[in-house]
Parts: sequence; C-alpha cells; structure tokens
Amino acid sequence: MKNAGTNFRHLYYFWVVAKEGSITRAAERLGLAVQTVSSQITLLEQSVGKSLFTQQGRRLVLSEAGRLALTYADQIFLLGEQMQDALDQTSTLRTRLSVGISDSLPKLTAYRLLEATTRLATPVRLVCSEDQYEALLADLALHKLDLVLTDRALPSGSTLRVFSHMLFESEMTVVGTAELADKYAQDFPSRLTGAPFLLPTRNNALRGKIDEWFELQGVHPDVVGEFEDNALLNTFGRRGLGLFFAPAALAGDLLEQLQAVLVGRVPQVREQFYAISNERKIVHPAVEAILSAAQHGILGGG
Repeated sequence: MKNAGTNFRHLYYFWVVAKEGSITRAAERLGLAVQTVSSQITLLEQSVGKSLFTQQGRRLVLSEAGRLALTYADQIFLLGEQMQDALDQTSTLRTRLSVGISDSLPKLTAYRLLEATTRLATPVRLVCSEDQYEALLADLALHKLDLVLTDRALPSGSTLRVFSHMLFESEMTVVGTAELADKYAQDFPSRLTGAPFLLPTRNNALRGKIDEWFELQGVHPDVVGEFEDNALLNTFGRRGLGLFFAPAALAGDLLEQLQAVLVGRVPQVREQFYAISNERKIVHPAVEAILSAAQHGILGGG
C-alpha cells in the first residue's frame, strides 16, 4: 500500500542526521533530545518502507536507499533556501550573501575579500557569522551558509559535499608597535630570541609553519600569549604587548588600523586563504565577485 506522503519534518531530521553523521550531533544542532530525533527517523523509515541507515561499529552510515533519499532531500531543502532568498530579495531589492568567517582568519583579510561585493550593480546584503572552522563547514553542508572564508583547505577524505578554492597566498611579516619595532627590527631575525610574541594557538594552520621557522632561525621567543581568535590577538598587538605575524598583503591596513609597523619579512612562511562553497549551490554573483577580486590581486599579493 502506498503511503500518504512524506512528512517533511521527518525528512528534515533525516537530512540533518545524514549531514552530521550522528544522531547525537544532529540532536545537538537541532536542539532536540536524541530520542526525539531517533524516533522521527524511525517514523520516516516506516513511511517509506526502507531502512535509511545501517550501523557499522559505532558509525551510522547511509544505506543505498538512504543515499538515494539524501540526493532528493538535498534538492528539496536547497530549493527551500533559494525560495526564501528570492522572497527576501523581492522586499529588499538586495541579493543576500550569507558568509561564515573562520575565527582564525584575519578580519582585515575578510573585509578586503567581502569589499568586492559592494561594487556589484545589484546591491548585496551581507549576513556574516564567525565560528570555528568545523562548525562553519557543517552549516555550509546544511545550506545555512553560501560561503565560508578560512585559512585552510577542505580536509582530504572529507565526506561533505563542499569544495574549496584557494583565493590567494601571502608571505608573512613580523609586525608590532613602533616601540617594539625600534627594539627588534635591527639584525632581524637574530635579535628575536627573548622577544615577546603573540601567536595563534597550535590548532591554527599557520602555527606549525611559524614554529618551524623559529627553529630554523635558532630563535627562542618569549610567547606571552596564544589566541584562537585573530581579532583578539591583534588587539593585544595594538596595545604593544608583543610582536605578531601578519600577511604582507595587509601592510597598509595594519599600519592604518592597528598602528603596526614592519619589523621584518618572513618569506619562508606563507599563509593561504580559501573560499569554501557548496557544490550544489547555484553560482552566486557575489561569490563570483569575491573569487574574481582575489584572482586579480585585489589584496596586493605578497
């Protein structure tokens, strides 16, 4: 007997579980009890007459029927997002761009990239959120974001249906207040042993490269602070609490906004910047503007 029709709430819960790969993580994202989500999945399976997941050890994986259902669910909920965007645009006359910004990404870099969207013929309404890299990728896979700006590429072997574009890379510099620069710029980098430094935490993509450079130079800095949030690191740097690393491409902005002057260039250390988008998403004009700006060296290279 044919069922009366798919319950879209049940389908949405299935979609989130499939994206998260775990009922527990899906329940956390949905703000529901694990048992509630589990029971909704069971009801959906009873409705369609197929098992949508199989258990492999501790992992929950999609069955063949589940993979087929996911392709349709992707299209259904993507169309829902696009419908809402279209309705929003009819009232605001602005194209909406929802961007996730990794907390490790220099905010000046994010600004420079997003600035390209302000020059489009059709006005853009930016909706920006900041979070950790992994959380942003999950939101992107759930179509809650159009784009993620970050300093690392998609991990190899990722099962998420997203892909990354390298926007540009820049050599790094050591910068600081004028007082610190006067003290440590001469005979750079040999004088940096014992110098106060503000560094990203060790889970940051750049930190390993920085530590390797210190070791190769025989430099032993005095690390006075480690920060996950780049904006907080810059605030401490502006107050003169330590030297810090910054992309050479942002030299002008660093001087203007942080009063940070060049101590020395570090061409051996380069930072990459990426845009990660959902491969099923229709190419967004504002996303195209960002990619084009990066390709044409709007940040000045380095």
